[in-house]
Amino acid sequence: MSETPHVMTAQDALLAIMVAVSASDEDVRTAELVAIQRIVNHLPVFADYDADRFLRVSQLVFDLFEEEDGLDALFGLVQESLPEKLFETAYALACDVAAADGMLYEQELQFLQEIRDELAIDRLHAAAIERGARARHMTI
Repeated sequence: MSETPHVMTAQDALLAIMVAVSASDEDVRTAELVAIQRIVNHLPVFADYDADRFLRVSQLVFDLFEEEDGLDALFGLVQESLPEKLFETAYALACDVAAADGMLYEQELQFLQEIRDELAIDRLHAAAIERGARARHMTI
């Protein structure tokens, strides 16, 4: 308990959610990593993000997943660091990463449910966000 608390920016929190949903099924897929990188490189919310923090935040997520109460700690950090106005953004980014490989696995679906619950995303809003992610990741 002598560790200093991790300080996250709002952007770190968004990145942490994306990494966590990718790792939630214990298989971080290339398509998911590419999606995360694309999001960080192109979305306005990441315009001034220090890319050097990417590895540090990712490692923090992996470390927390190894701890017994790590998921609770992750959500605590996210809620502490992320303004409420970006909660739906976090959920949308999580949905995009989960859909990036064309498959939604049970663990990813459960993790998305936990995100909805932790960030108090209204069910109707969540359905719209999910539908948008599905539409963006459809293949022919």
